[in-house]
Amino acid sequence: MSWGLGFRFLPSISLIRSPFLPPIHIQSLSSPSSFPERKNLVLRAQDIDLKNEQQLSESSMESNNEFPALNRNLYPDIEPYITGFLKVSDLHTIYWEQSGNPDGHPVVFLHGGPGGGTSASNRRFFDPEFYRIILFDQRGAGKSTPHACLVENTTWDLVEDIEKLREHLEIPEWQVFGGSWGSTLALTYSQSHPDKVTGIVLRGIFLLRKKEIDWFYEGGAAAIYPDAWEPFRDLIPENERESFIKAYWKRLNSDDLETQHAAARAWTKWEMMTVHLVPNEEIIKRGDDDKFSLAFARIENHYFANKGFFPSDSFLLDNVEKIRHINTIIVQGRYDVCCPMMSAWDLHKAWPEADLKIVPNAGHSANEPGISAELVAANEKLKNIIKRNGPLA
Repeated sequence: MSWGLGFRFLPSISLIRSPFLPPIHIQSLSSPSSFPERKNLVLRAQDIDLKNEQQLSESSMESNNEFPALNRNLYPDIEPYITGFLKVSDLHTIYWEQSGNPDGHPVVFLHGGPGGGTSASNRRFFDPEFYRIILFDQRGAGKSTPHACLVENTTWDLVEDIEKLREHLEIPEWQVFGGSWGSTLALTYSQSHPDKVTGIVLRGIFLLRKKEIDWFYEGGAAAIYPDAWEPFRDLIPENERESFIKAYWKRLNSDDLETQHAAARAWTKWEMMTVHLVPNEEIIKRGDDDKFSLAFARIENHYFANKGFFPSDSFLLDNVEKIRHINTIIVQGRYDVCCPMMSAWDLHKAWPEADLKIVPNAGHSANEPGISAELVAANEKLKNIIKRNGPLA
Protein backbone atom coordinates (compact mmCIF):
# COMPACT_ATOMS: atom_id res chain seq x y z
CA MET A 1 0.00 0.00 0.00
CA SER A 2 1.06 3.60 -0.53
CA TRP A 3 1.95 6.12 2.15
CA GLY A 4 -0.59 8.93 2.21
CA LEU A 5 -3.05 7.32 -0.17
CA GLY A 6 -6.66 8.03 0.55
CA PHE A 7 -6.00 11.46 2.07
CA ARG A 8 -7.13 14.09 -0.41
CA PHE A 9 -6.21 17.75 -0.25
CA LEU A 10 -9.22 19.92 0.50
CA PRO A 11 -9.34 23.28 -1.26
CA SER A 12 -8.49 26.04 1.17
CA ILE A 13 -11.26 28.58 1.82
CA SER A 14 -10.68 32.27 2.40
CA LEU A 15 -13.22 35.01 2.89
CA ILE A 16 -12.78 37.74 0.28
CA ARG A 17 -14.60 41.03 0.51
CA SER A 18 -15.28 42.63 -2.85
CA PRO A 19 -13.61 46.05 -3.27
CA PHE A 20 -16.50 47.09 -5.51
CA LEU A 21 -19.32 46.62 -3.03
CA PRO A 22 -19.50 49.01 -0.06
CA PRO A 23 -20.49 47.56 3.32
CA ILE A 24 -24.15 47.81 4.26
CA HIS A 25 -24.89 50.34 6.98
CA ILE A 26 -28.30 50.32 8.64
CA GLN A 27 -28.19 54.10 8.78
CA SER A 28 -28.23 54.31 5.02
CA LEU A 29 -31.49 52.38 4.77
CA SER A 30 -34.91 54.02 4.88
CA SER A 31 -36.51 54.78 8.21
CA PRO A 32 -37.02 51.70 10.41
CA SER A 33 -40.61 52.78 11.03
CA SER A 34 -41.25 52.66 7.30
CA PHE A 35 -39.57 49.27 6.70
CA PRO A 36 -39.48 47.31 9.96
CA GLU A 37 -39.27 43.97 8.16
CA ARG A 38 -36.26 45.13 6.14
CA LYS A 39 -34.50 46.30 9.31
CA ASN A 40 -35.00 42.92 10.94
CA LEU A 41 -33.86 41.16 7.77
CA VAL A 42 -30.68 43.23 7.60
CA LEU A 43 -29.92 42.61 11.26
CA ARG A 44 -30.44 38.87 10.85
CA ALA A 45 -28.30 38.84 7.68
CA GLN A 46 -25.51 40.73 9.41
CA ASP A 47 -25.68 38.36 12.36
CA ILE A 48 -25.45 35.34 10.04
CA ASP A 49 -22.60 36.95 8.10
CA LEU A 50 -20.61 37.59 11.29
CA LYS A 51 -21.12 34.01 12.44
CA ASN A 52 -20.14 32.64 9.02
CA GLU A 53 -17.06 34.84 8.90
CA GLN A 54 -16.03 33.64 12.36
CA GLN A 55 -16.57 30.00 11.36
CA LEU A 56 -14.63 30.43 8.11
CA SER A 57 -11.83 32.16 9.98
CA GLU A 58 -11.64 29.33 12.51
CA SER A 59 -11.75 26.75 9.69
CA SER A 60 -8.97 28.55 7.84
CA MET A 61 -6.83 28.66 10.99
CA GLU A 62 -7.30 24.95 11.52
CA SER A 63 -6.25 24.32 7.90
CA ASN A 64 -3.19 26.53 8.26
CA ASN A 65 -2.20 24.83 11.51
CA GLU A 66 -2.54 21.35 10.02
CA PHE A 67 1.14 21.45 9.05
CA PRO A 68 4.02 23.65 10.18
CA ALA A 69 5.04 26.55 7.95
CA LEU A 70 6.31 25.11 4.68
CA ASN A 71 9.86 25.77 3.54
CA ARG A 72 9.88 27.47 0.13
CA ASN A 73 13.62 27.87 -0.32
CA LEU A 74 15.68 25.61 -2.54
CA TYR A 75 17.90 23.24 -0.60
CA PRO A 76 21.70 23.52 -0.86
CA ASP A 77 23.59 21.78 -3.65
CA ILE A 78 24.41 18.16 -2.91
CA GLU A 79 26.30 15.40 -4.71
CA PRO A 80 25.01 11.90 -5.45
CA TYR A 81 26.05 9.15 -3.06
CA ILE A 82 25.83 6.62 -5.91
CA THR A 83 25.51 6.68 -9.71
CA GLY A 84 25.10 3.97 -12.29
CA PHE A 85 23.91 2.84 -15.68
CA LEU A 86 21.02 0.47 -16.32
CA LYS A 87 20.69 -1.44 -19.58
CA VAL A 88 16.98 -1.22 -20.38
CA SER A 89 17.07 -2.81 -23.86
CA ASP A 90 19.54 -4.33 -26.26
CA LEU A 91 20.10 -0.81 -27.60
CA HIS A 92 19.54 1.64 -24.74
CA THR A 93 21.34 2.23 -21.44
CA ILE A 94 20.15 4.93 -19.06
CA TYR A 95 22.13 6.93 -16.52
CA TRP A 96 20.76 7.13 -12.97
CA GLU A 97 21.85 8.62 -9.66
CA GLN A 98 20.76 8.78 -6.04
CA SER A 99 21.30 11.58 -3.54
CA GLY A 100 19.91 12.66 -0.20
CA ASN A 101 18.99 10.11 2.47
CA PRO A 102 19.59 6.47 1.41
CA ASP A 103 16.91 5.43 3.91
CA GLY A 104 14.54 8.29 3.06
CA HIS A 105 11.25 8.36 1.18
CA PRO A 106 12.01 7.71 -2.52
CA VAL A 107 11.14 10.35 -5.11
CA VAL A 108 11.85 10.05 -8.83
CA PHE A 109 12.50 13.20 -10.89
CA LEU A 110 11.25 13.09 -14.50
CA HIS A 111 12.98 15.68 -16.67
CA GLY A 112 11.49 17.68 -19.49
CA GLY A 113 11.93 17.84 -23.23
CA PRO A 114 11.73 14.99 -23.96
CA GLY A 115 15.47 14.99 -24.51
CA GLY A 116 16.38 17.63 -21.93
CA GLY A 117 18.28 15.43 -19.49
CA THR A 118 18.85 16.07 -15.79
CA SER A 119 21.13 18.56 -14.03
CA ALA A 120 22.58 18.93 -10.55
CA SER A 121 20.13 21.72 -9.69
CA ASN A 122 17.21 19.27 -9.97
CA ARG A 123 18.19 17.79 -6.59
CA ARG A 124 17.53 21.06 -4.79
CA PHE A 125 13.73 20.80 -4.82
CA PHE A 126 13.85 18.06 -2.17
CA ASP A 127 14.77 17.92 1.51
CA PRO A 128 17.91 15.73 1.42
CA GLU A 129 17.40 14.60 5.01
CA PHE A 130 13.93 13.23 4.25
CA TYR A 131 14.02 12.21 0.59
CA ARG A 132 15.93 9.54 -1.27
CA ILE A 133 16.28 11.49 -4.53
CA ILE A 134 16.45 9.53 -7.79
CA LEU A 135 17.32 11.26 -11.06
CA PHE A 136 17.78 9.56 -14.42
CA ASP A 137 18.31 10.59 -18.04
CA GLN A 138 15.62 9.27 -20.39
CA ARG A 139 16.53 7.37 -23.55
CA GLY A 140 18.88 9.33 -25.80
CA ALA A 141 19.21 12.25 -23.37
CA GLY A 142 21.97 13.49 -21.07
CA LYS A 143 24.43 10.73 -20.18
CA SER A 144 22.21 7.94 -21.48
CA THR A 145 23.30 6.09 -24.61
CA PRO A 146 23.08 6.02 -27.57
CA HIS A 147 22.91 9.81 -27.68
CA ALA A 148 19.95 11.42 -29.48
CA CYS A 149 18.76 8.00 -30.64
CA LEU A 150 15.13 7.76 -31.79
CA VAL A 151 14.98 3.99 -32.27
CA GLU A 152 12.95 2.21 -29.57
CA ASN A 153 12.23 5.61 -28.05
CA THR A 154 8.54 6.08 -27.21
CA THR A 155 6.50 7.18 -24.21
CA TRP A 156 5.70 3.57 -23.42
CA ASP A 157 9.38 2.59 -23.56
CA LEU A 158 10.07 5.31 -20.97
CA VAL A 159 7.24 4.10 -18.73
CA GLU A 160 8.80 0.62 -18.81
CA ASP A 161 12.23 2.13 -18.05
CA ILE A 162 10.87 3.85 -14.95
CA GLU A 163 9.53 0.52 -13.71
CA LYS A 164 12.81 -1.24 -14.50
CA LEU A 165 14.70 1.41 -12.57
CA ARG A 166 12.33 1.15 -9.58
CA GLU A 167 12.79 -2.61 -9.49
CA HIS A 168 16.56 -2.31 -9.98
CA LEU A 169 16.80 0.03 -6.99
CA GLU A 170 14.47 -2.24 -4.98
CA ILE A 171 11.97 0.54 -4.30
CA PRO A 172 8.43 -0.68 -3.49
CA GLU A 173 6.79 2.69 -4.25
CA TRP A 174 7.83 6.28 -4.71
CA GLN A 175 6.76 9.87 -5.13
CA VAL A 176 6.74 11.16 -8.73
CA PHE A 177 7.89 14.66 -9.71
CA GLY A 178 7.78 16.02 -13.26
CA GLY A 179 7.56 19.30 -15.13
CA SER A 180 6.72 20.20 -18.74
CA TRP A 181 7.23 16.95 -20.70
CA GLY A 182 8.06 15.50 -17.28
CA SER A 183 4.45 16.21 -16.27
CA THR A 184 3.27 14.27 -19.34
CA LEU A 185 5.46 11.32 -18.42
CA ALA A 186 4.54 11.56 -14.73
CA LEU A 187 0.84 11.37 -15.56
CA THR A 188 1.38 8.50 -18.01
CA TYR A 189 3.50 6.48 -15.59
CA SER A 190 1.17 7.12 -12.65
CA GLN A 191 -1.89 6.12 -14.66
CA SER A 192 -0.07 2.95 -15.73
CA HIS A 193 1.21 2.07 -12.23
CA PRO A 194 -0.95 3.90 -9.66
CA ASP A 195 -0.15 1.32 -6.98
CA LYS A 196 3.54 2.34 -7.12
CA VAL A 197 2.93 6.07 -6.59
CA THR A 198 2.67 7.72 -3.15
CA GLY A 199 2.22 11.30 -4.34
CA ILE A 200 2.68 13.48 -7.42
CA VAL A 201 4.09 16.98 -8.02
CA LEU A 202 3.52 18.42 -11.51
CA ARG A 203 4.72 21.66 -13.08
CA GLY A 204 3.99 23.39 -16.40
CA ILE A 205 1.31 20.96 -17.54
CA PHE A 206 1.74 19.49 -21.01
CA LEU A 207 -0.93 17.02 -22.14
CA LEU A 208 0.54 16.71 -25.64
CA ARG A 209 -2.69 17.56 -27.41
CA LYS A 210 -2.77 18.89 -30.95
CA LYS A 211 -3.84 22.38 -29.86
CA GLU A 212 -0.83 22.59 -27.53
CA ILE A 213 1.61 21.54 -30.26
CA ASP A 214 0.00 23.93 -32.75
CA TRP A 215 0.17 26.79 -30.26
CA PHE A 216 3.91 26.55 -29.76
CA TYR A 217 5.22 25.10 -33.03
CA GLU A 218 2.76 26.28 -35.66
CA GLY A 219 2.68 30.02 -34.97
CA GLY A 220 0.46 30.70 -31.96
CA ALA A 221 3.19 31.71 -29.53
CA ALA A 222 4.73 33.84 -32.29
CA ALA A 223 2.16 36.49 -31.42
CA ILE A 224 3.99 36.99 -28.12
CA TYR A 225 7.58 36.34 -29.29
CA PRO A 226 7.70 37.38 -32.96
CA ASP A 227 11.40 38.24 -32.66
CA ALA A 228 12.24 34.75 -31.37
CA TRP A 229 9.88 33.07 -33.85
CA GLU A 230 11.32 34.49 -37.05
CA PRO A 231 14.69 32.65 -36.95
CA PHE A 232 12.80 29.40 -36.22
CA ARG A 233 10.40 30.12 -39.10
CA ASP A 234 12.99 31.37 -41.59
CA LEU A 235 15.01 28.16 -41.52
CA ILE A 236 12.09 26.55 -43.37
CA PRO A 237 11.25 27.52 -46.98
CA GLU A 238 7.83 29.08 -47.45
CA ASN A 239 6.53 26.10 -49.41
CA GLU A 240 7.14 23.82 -46.38
CA ARG A 241 5.60 26.01 -43.68
CA GLU A 242 2.25 24.27 -43.68
CA SER A 243 3.67 22.10 -40.89
CA PHE A 244 6.81 23.14 -39.02
CA ILE A 245 6.80 19.84 -37.13
CA LYS A 246 7.10 17.91 -40.42
CA ALA A 247 9.59 20.37 -41.92
CA TYR A 248 11.89 20.14 -38.90
CA TRP A 249 11.49 16.36 -38.76
CA LYS A 250 12.87 16.19 -42.30
CA ARG A 251 15.96 18.20 -41.33
CA LEU A 252 16.52 16.65 -37.90
CA ASN A 253 16.58 13.23 -39.57
CA SER A 254 18.71 14.30 -42.54
CA ASP A 255 21.71 12.22 -43.61
CA ASP A 256 23.77 15.42 -43.41
CA LEU A 257 24.95 16.07 -39.86
CA GLU A 258 25.29 19.85 -40.33
CA THR A 259 21.71 20.02 -41.57
CA GLN A 260 20.69 18.24 -38.37
CA HIS A 261 22.73 20.62 -36.21
CA ALA A 262 21.38 23.75 -37.90
CA ALA A 263 17.81 22.59 -37.39
CA ALA A 264 18.55 21.53 -33.81
CA ARG A 265 20.03 24.91 -32.92
CA ALA A 266 17.04 26.81 -34.34
CA TRP A 267 14.53 24.49 -32.63
CA THR A 268 16.26 24.67 -29.26
CA LYS A 269 16.82 28.44 -29.30
CA TRP A 270 13.13 29.06 -30.02
CA GLU A 271 12.18 27.16 -26.88
CA MET A 272 14.99 28.58 -24.74
CA MET A 273 14.00 32.14 -25.67
CA THR A 274 10.42 31.61 -24.47
CA VAL A 275 10.88 29.40 -21.43
CA HIS A 276 11.27 32.26 -18.90
CA LEU A 277 8.95 35.16 -18.20
CA VAL A 278 12.00 37.38 -18.73
CA PRO A 279 14.37 35.74 -21.25
CA ASN A 280 17.49 34.25 -19.63
CA GLU A 281 20.64 34.69 -21.72
CA GLU A 282 22.46 31.75 -20.11
CA ILE A 283 19.60 29.42 -20.95
CA ILE A 284 19.36 30.74 -24.52
CA LYS A 285 23.04 29.88 -25.04
CA ARG A 286 22.20 26.20 -24.59
CA GLY A 287 20.91 26.33 -28.14
CA ASP A 288 24.51 26.77 -29.32
CA ASP A 289 25.59 23.52 -27.63
CA ASP A 290 25.35 21.06 -30.52
CA LYS A 291 25.40 17.95 -28.34
CA PHE A 292 22.61 19.17 -26.09
CA SER A 293 20.49 20.74 -28.84
CA LEU A 294 20.69 17.69 -31.11
CA ALA A 295 19.22 15.37 -28.48
CA PHE A 296 16.76 17.99 -27.29
CA ALA A 297 15.40 18.86 -30.74
CA ARG A 298 15.48 15.40 -32.32
CA ILE A 299 13.74 13.65 -29.43
CA GLU A 300 11.17 16.42 -28.88
CA ASN A 301 10.29 16.54 -32.56
CA HIS A 302 10.12 12.73 -32.74
CA TYR A 303 7.60 12.57 -29.89
CA PHE A 304 5.53 15.49 -31.12
CA ALA A 305 5.40 14.22 -34.71
CA ASN A 306 4.06 10.94 -33.29
CA LYS A 307 1.50 12.68 -31.03
CA GLY A 308 3.22 11.39 -27.91
CA PHE A 309 2.48 7.81 -29.00
CA PHE A 310 -0.91 8.17 -27.30
CA PRO A 311 -4.00 6.43 -28.72
CA SER A 312 -6.11 9.60 -28.51
CA ASP A 313 -5.70 13.35 -28.16
CA SER A 314 -7.32 13.44 -24.71
CA PHE A 315 -5.75 10.24 -23.40
CA LEU A 316 -4.29 11.68 -20.19
CA LEU A 317 -7.48 13.54 -19.28
CA ASP A 318 -9.58 10.48 -20.05
CA ASN A 319 -7.60 8.37 -17.57
CA VAL A 320 -7.52 10.73 -14.58
CA GLU A 321 -9.86 8.40 -12.69
CA LYS A 322 -6.98 5.95 -12.25
CA ILE A 323 -5.01 8.44 -10.15
CA ARG A 324 -7.76 10.54 -8.61
CA HIS A 325 -7.01 9.14 -5.14
CA ILE A 326 -3.32 10.11 -5.17
CA ASN A 327 -2.24 13.27 -3.33
CA THR A 328 -1.17 15.65 -6.10
CA ILE A 329 -0.02 19.27 -6.40
CA ILE A 330 0.04 21.13 -9.72
CA VAL A 331 2.26 24.23 -10.07
CA GLN A 332 1.60 26.44 -13.09
CA GLY A 333 3.05 29.78 -14.18
CA ARG A 334 0.30 32.20 -15.21
CA TYR A 335 2.33 33.47 -18.20
CA ASP A 336 3.75 30.14 -19.37
CA VAL A 337 4.13 30.48 -23.15
CA CYS A 338 5.57 26.99 -23.78
CA CYS A 339 2.81 25.15 -21.92
CA PRO A 340 -0.06 27.65 -21.60
CA MET A 341 -2.22 27.55 -18.51
CA MET A 342 -5.18 26.18 -20.46
CA SER A 343 -3.75 22.68 -20.03
CA ALA A 344 -3.30 23.01 -16.27
CA TRP A 345 -6.83 24.40 -16.09
CA ASP A 346 -8.26 21.51 -18.13
CA LEU A 347 -6.48 19.05 -15.86
CA HIS A 348 -7.75 20.90 -12.80
CA LYS A 349 -11.34 20.70 -14.05
CA ALA A 350 -11.00 16.98 -14.71
CA TRP A 351 -9.20 16.45 -11.40
CA PRO A 352 -10.43 18.99 -8.83
CA GLU A 353 -9.04 16.84 -6.00
CA ALA A 354 -5.51 17.86 -7.07
CA ASP A 355 -4.20 21.09 -5.54
CA LEU A 356 -3.60 23.72 -8.25
CA LYS A 357 -1.09 26.47 -7.47
CA ILE A 358 -1.00 29.31 -10.02
CA VAL A 359 2.12 31.46 -9.83
CA PRO A 360 1.03 34.96 -10.93
CA ASN A 361 4.43 36.33 -11.95
CA ALA A 362 6.07 33.41 -13.73
CA GLY A 363 6.45 31.72 -17.08
CA HIS A 364 7.43 28.11 -17.72
CA SER A 365 10.80 27.41 -16.14
CA ALA A 366 11.14 25.52 -12.87
CA ASN A 367 14.02 27.86 -12.04
CA GLU A 368 11.87 30.99 -11.85
CA PRO A 369 11.68 32.09 -8.20
CA GLY A 370 7.92 31.83 -7.76
CA ILE A 371 7.72 28.41 -9.37
CA SER A 372 10.72 26.95 -7.55
CA ALA A 373 9.25 28.17 -4.25
CA GLU A 374 5.93 26.41 -4.93
CA LEU A 375 7.70 23.22 -6.03
CA VAL A 376 9.72 23.08 -2.83
CA ALA A 377 6.57 23.79 -0.80
CA ALA A 378 4.71 21.03 -2.65
CA ASN A 379 7.35 18.48 -1.70
CA GLU A 380 7.26 19.78 1.87
CA LYS A 381 3.49 19.30 1.98
CA LEU A 382 3.74 15.71 0.77
CA LYS A 383 6.58 15.14 3.23
CA ASN A 384 4.40 16.30 6.10
CA ILE A 385 1.54 14.05 5.02
CA ILE A 386 3.89 11.06 5.03
CA LYS A 387 5.25 12.04 8.45
CA ARG A 388 1.74 12.46 9.80
CA ASN A 389 0.43 9.16 8.48
CA GLY A 390 3.61 7.14 8.86
CA PRO A 391 4.68 4.21 6.67
CA LEU A 392 2.17 1.42 6.23
CA ALA A 393 3.23 -2.18 6.71
